[in-house]
Amino acid sequence: MSYHITVQPSGREFAAESGETLLDAALRQGLTLPYGCKDGACGACKGKVVSGEVDHGKSQPHALKDDEKAAGLTLYCCATAQSDLVIECKQLGSARDIPVKTMPSRIEKLEKLAPDVIELHLRLPANERLQFWAGQYIDILLKDGKKRSYSLANAPHDDAVLQLHIRHVAGGLFTEQVFSSLKVRDILRFNGPHGSFYLREDSKKPMILLAGGTGFAPIKAIVEHAIAENCQRPIAIYWGTKARIDLYQNELPEKWAAEHANITYVPVLSEPAADDAWSGRTGFVHAAVLTDFPDLSRYQVYACGAPVMIDAARRDFVAQGLPEEEFFADAFTFSTT
Repeated sequence: MSYHITVQPSGREFAAESGETLLDAALRQGLTLPYGCKDGACGACKGKVVSGEVDHGKSQPHALKDDEKAAGLTLYCCATAQSDLVIECKQLGSARDIPVKTMPSRIEKLEKLAPDVIELHLRLPANERLQFWAGQYIDILLKDGKKRSYSLANAPHDDAVLQLHIRHVAGGLFTEQVFSSLKVRDILRFNGPHGSFYLREDSKKPMILLAGGTGFAPIKAIVEHAIAENCQRPIAIYWGTKARIDLYQNELPEKWAAEHANITYVPVLSEPAADDAWSGRTGFVHAAVLTDFPDLSRYQVYACGAPVMIDAARRDFVAQGLPEEEFFADAFTFSTT
């Protein structure tokens, strides 16, 4: 059985088969809804059902709360239609012709950037390239069908080697391997690219790029792509970590800001160590943005980090004038199973 889906405010329409998620149905027919994990965990695809009935599927309670369900919200990556629907999505667009591939890769380098962060370099087979948008991610394919998602830290033009920033998660199924047993020349399979967190190049608005921890990875890709494309839009980078040691590539955004008049960089520490001798900004990184930009109505924001940071930034930035459709986010979630 097929259901008719209408998207507001664009008026675009698509069909969803029985048991098919709204996200999968839209992607299959060339329409892109915002999404991140595709597993009901990050909340990036949350949207409103204006009319009709849905089954919320495998949505996780922290990503879709009961009061949000009662208010008509759902996660498009999990929801299946139970009737014809009218849904709301301001960030609807046409999918570009970038194929999702499953490919082998060989570990070329494992570089420790901080005690708990490794930059993993993956080289593709000869004459192969992965086409992607700056900010997207890939799924590392593990045994028993399990997978782990990591943002690409390199820009699309610099694609000879794929770069991933991997933080050690105690007991993590994959990160324990990265920090203990994986070695150069080992083979990893992955699938991608995925995600709707990528630079919107058709906009002329100034950008605020907000990173928390290893959320710096896709922000790095976006900035390096913007520089390569000679983008002259103002770019304000805010990177929030706990202590100075967690700013594991601090010299990079400092270099960007020094060499490009349209780029500024503000690092923010939430709990500086006693020996950090830190004289910079402290507190929550999104609060630093609120202080520096009392009116966000003219801006576009790209935010990547923990779900609690993403949720707070979305709420407070919109309250300070940011148009909801100009907030693009990728929430990092962690699993040990």
